[in-house]
Amino acid sequence: MRTILCILSICVSFVVNAQGFDLHFEHKTLRLDYIFSGDTNSRNISLEALSQYPQWAGKTKRLTVNPLKGNGNIQIKDKATGKLIYTNSFSSLFQEWLDTNEAKTTRRAYENTCLIPYPKAEVEVTITLSDMSHKEIARLTHTVRPADILIRKKGFEDITPYRIIHKGDVKNPINVVILAEGYTAPEMNAFYTDAQKAVESILSHEPFQSLQNHFNFVAVSSQSNDRGVSIPHQDRWRSTAFSSHFDTFYSERYLTTSKVYAIHDALAGIPYEHIIILANTNQYGGGGIYNAYTLTAAHHETFGAVVVHEFGHSFGGLADEYFYEEDVSDLADEIYPLNVEPWEQNITTLVQFDKKWKNQLKENTPIPTPESEKSKYPIGVYQGGGYATKGVYRPAVDCRMRTNTYPEFCPVCQEALKKLIHFYTEE
Repeated sequence: MRTILCILSICVSFVVNAQGFDLHFEHKTLRLDYIFSGDTNSRNISLEALSQYPQWAGKTKRLTVNPLKGNGNIQIKDKATGKLIYTNSFSSLFQEWLDTNEAKTTRRAYENTCLIPYPKAEVEVTITLSDMSHKEIARLTHTVRPADILIRKKGFEDITPYRIIHKGDVKNPINVVILAEGYTAPEMNAFYTDAQKAVESILSHEPFQSLQNHFNFVAVSSQSNDRGVSIPHQDRWRSTAFSSHFDTFYSERYLTTSKVYAIHDALAGIPYEHIIILANTNQYGGGGIYNAYTLTAAHHETFGAVVVHEFGHSFGGLADEYFYEEDVSDLADEIYPLNVEPWEQNITTLVQFDKKWKNQLKENTPIPTPESEKSKYPIGVYQGGGYATKGVYRPAVDCRMRTNTYPEFCPVCQEALKKLIHFYTEE
């Protein structure tokens, strides 16, 4: 009897999920372009444009649940009933910039794009940004009418050429696109080779290796006028597809782009949820922003390790587990306030450790865990993480989220990634 009830419950859940999506949405995409602007004292969100894509590649179940908090949130409510029908979380380069010294004296504006399933009826969209203390710092609510004649259709023709690198075999695989940055037209075959290497690197790590049938990877031949990417500290500027550059926030190895609209323009008509951008350079660097993009140098010797690390950020929402040797307690207060629990699953301030990996610890594991005891406690609470030497803790002495030389994700990171993959793909 219990087995029959369990089977009925699963069937009902599947039907509710399917009906919930089809009741409110078409299998198309609504692209919402925003401008995030301001400084440390005043932040604003403005709507820039709306577009329609011909298909939807995101979740069709658990529509009103976010697996991770992120630093931003978008909620869609049915206008007639006020019912929440979709939500998603993300982070942004703008929010990172707010923690810089420049943001104390200068106002800047950053592009940001959110993708949601295309609504069948009028909806109310609310987008919010939060700081590192999880306090709301900006909010915008606006109405979208699906029949609005100013919603531009994109990707119905003139789709950027692409090549399938890896195809999953589950019903709802996670769609990842790989874009070329700084590759000229004659270099597209080299880009496809690099994209293949990126996929092989990611799928050689657990839990991606065991769950590789849950992913689709597609390489998109976005061509640039110039070869390479911009390196400001060398006074090298290039005309590339996404205007990416090193020296983001004056950090030499931080490679990012603020031209978010160009990224999504290149992907119109191609099913995607997550984005990897490969830069045609041998300069060391990269960056990864949760539910935004991974961007990494493709020709540095550490390419394989770095693309996996950055994908851990952009797909998995994992934090950096490394820290600076000097005492940067002041910096830690700015990046990860010690009186709140970070939303990232692989670091903790011990404020709400019950919500992290406490249940994975061996009995009587000391907190903090001495590094000399690492053989006894492969999962522990080790001092140092999230750039801080004190007050922030990591689950293992070493991990792919700490160093490029370590060959795998630690057990806590693996479990966090596994849960996220199953959230997106299980019925």
